[in-house]
Amino acid sequence: MTTINNNQQKTIAFHTLGCKVNHYETEGIWNMFKTAGYERVDFERMADIYIINTCTVTNTGDKKSRQIIRRAVRKNPEAIICVTGCYAQTSPGEVMEIPGVDVVVGTQNRKNMITLIKEHQKTRLPINGVSNIMQNKTFEEMDVPEFSDRTRASLKIQEGCNNFCTFCIIPWSRGLLRSRDPENVIEQAQKLVDAGYKEIVLTGIHTAGYGEDMPDYNFAQLLRDLEAKVNGLKRIRISSIEASQITDEVIEVLDKSTKIVKHLHIPLQSGSNTVLARMRRKYSADFYEEKINKIKKALPGLAITSDIIVGFPGETEEEFMETYHFVRKIGYAELHVFPYSRRTGTPAARMDDQVPNEVKEVRVQKMIDLSNELAKNYATKYENEVLEVIPEEKSSSKLGNLVGYTDNYLKVQFEGSVELIGSIVRVKITKADYPMNEGIFVKVCDQLVSS
Repeated sequence: MTTINNNQQKTIAFHTLGCKVNHYETEGIWNMFKTAGYERVDFERMADIYIINTCTVTNTGDKKSRQIIRRAVRKNPEAIICVTGCYAQTSPGEVMEIPGVDVVVGTQNRKNMITLIKEHQKTRLPINGVSNIMQNKTFEEMDVPEFSDRTRASLKIQEGCNNFCTFCIIPWSRGLLRSRDPENVIEQAQKLVDAGYKEIVLTGIHTAGYGEDMPDYNFAQLLRDLEAKVNGLKRIRISSIEASQITDEVIEVLDKSTKIVKHLHIPLQSGSNTVLARMRRKYSADFYEEKINKIKKALPGLAITSDIIVGFPGETEEEFMETYHFVRKIGYAELHVFPYSRRTGTPAARMDDQVPNEVKEVRVQKMIDLSNELAKNYATKYENEVLEVIPEEKSSSKLGNLVGYTDNYLKVQFEGSVELIGSIVRVKITKADYPMNEGIFVKVCDQLVSS
């Protein structure tokens, strides 16, 4: 462990594993250190402090987290190694046993991180700063006024989940549902818009569960307030919404909104009622379809994407085909397909009739092929249409030097000046190309209409 000279600017490096929420929280942690006078450097460089934000959604997530921790220790054995995130929350003792780890903080009390690191510098002793997440009833505020590497800003509005699906460890790593104070959400959104962001992605562990822990406020009201009170905001995107959360009030808000984008990610996981029951999902296939039909009727042209878990314990060929046919009937714009991964500590990991990997591989590929077909069908509808795109980064593709997303989440590449990154431009879609980047269809846009 090195003693940092307070007369020198201290350097800090971050590595983030896992979901968008983790990436958001890394930005919040970095903002705290930046305010305290630290300089951020690349993770592969020598740094005084390394922060590893871990993932535990699968056993592989745990393994990758351990590998990254050890890489940081090897990079600079004298550095302070601080581990946070979901793996740190569920297995703090296991993390503390990794040689070189100095401070462990879970998925709460990140505001104490700098204090804990300074305490470690004085005592030279490892510090376990993890507490019982299930006793936490309040949302932890972390200000993120800007993002270091993104043109599309995320805004975390809630934490935790009350669902306890049988395949999921997340409630044990994130705790029960807690919503962010509405005034703080609006204030944070305004800061992001003032920093130049045109689109804000509302995110969380169970995003549209926002407000379920409040007596007189809900998700639909938050959407209304964001649209009415945040000056200059152009786009609002919801990272994910459960079918059970698509209330008539939410549909009404989406229908009347001029800022909420025409894209919803509505997790399905399975189209088989017997599999859904084993997963402990809180809906049936019929209920899900009813909600989808209702929202499609209110919002024609809406892009609906979803998650599918293939090979859940006990899944028969008949159950898989139920999901396959259900997916085709719904007609998604894109699917995220996952083979079931056995997560130690969850009820599903202890279930009989685990599906062999070779069977899962065949089913995954079949579902991906279907996803590509459906995505091509959806994208082709927009050939020769003019759509608004926010370019996010430069591209090395022969299809164009800029890449970004339309409001209905079509990934678009086109020729344009790099100065357009982060702004809203209108482009004419000329071709729905073959699937690229894990099934997302790239659109070739050769005509920049206006900026």
